[in-house]
Amino acid sequence: MSTPHRNTRRQAKPIRKQLHPRNRHNQGYDFPILAKSYPPLARHVKENAHGNLSIEFADPLAVKALNAAILEHDYSITGWDIPEGALCPPIPGRVDYIHYIAELLGVDAPTAKHRHSQPGITLLDIGTGASGIYPLLACQIYGWHCVGSDINAQSLENVAAIIGLNPTLKDRFTLRMQQDKHRIFDGIIQAGEWFDVSVCNPPFHASQDEALKSSQLKLGNLARNRGAATSASTTLNFGGLGAELWCNGGENLFLKKLIKESQMFAAQCRWFTSLVSKIDNVKPARKLIHKLGATDIREIEMKQGNKVTRILAWTFI
Repeated sequence: MSTPHRNTRRQAKPIRKQLHPRNRHNQGYDFPILAKSYPPLARHVKENAHGNLSIEFADPLAVKALNAAILEHDYSITGWDIPEGALCPPIPGRVDYIHYIAELLGVDAPTAKHRHSQPGITLLDIGTGASGIYPLLACQIYGWHCVGSDINAQSLENVAAIIGLNPTLKDRFTLRMQQDKHRIFDGIIQAGEWFDVSVCNPPFHASQDEALKSSQLKLGNLARNRGAATSASTTLNFGGLGAELWCNGGENLFLKKLIKESQMFAAQCRWFTSLVSKIDNVKPARKLIHKLGATDIREIEMKQGNKVTRILAWTFI
């Protein structure tokens, strides 16, 4: 399959997404270079209504191919893949989280010469999912040591396969199974262990039905904006690993559990952090954190286009 080369000049035009200043994706995607680095992406790259090269973002296979290309070309991660139905994370937003966490920890921006200059930093990812995306990026951008936890064995098996294809990750990224679905840190953080930071992208829906409706609405909007049809197979292609998208009580209840349990491990983690997608959940979460005796609480806004996501960070130290 040939690699598309048209409109490379227009493709290189900066796309102002308001990403973190350290984020290498502030200039948008160079699709010809990405497709050359990862040939399976080429068949998904087409000219859009504005005359620029792009992909159909309502097509999960196209998005997965784009992710694999970005991870291959920009972060030297080979063979990234996820099972059918797993959550396919948009890379630029995940990269933003890691950069904001680095700032929170006082870590300098990485350079080509000192790309892995902070190997002493340890990160715990709660619910790493089938993509393992946050530890993968933290390892490759900053050289941190990471632990990814999950309640889903299939997810962990998939991440283990990715690690196995990338020898540089084997000593820096380890996986742990959470045996009790009602626990978060308990059973994962071991006695005498220390983490500089924990990260989490909570399941934000309260039920599978709610997650399905949200997915259909989102993909339908994407298709309409691009003048394309959205098939049932596309909108339903998300639910195989439900824990990534929904849990009883949704994001609000999950945050309460996360915050309460963090107090139990207050002396073993410098900063606890979590994404909060629904603004209505921020105030009660902050109130609970304060009630439990945190010494510092931070609310960090991440912007990508018109979308605003928040990182809530707290420490008891």
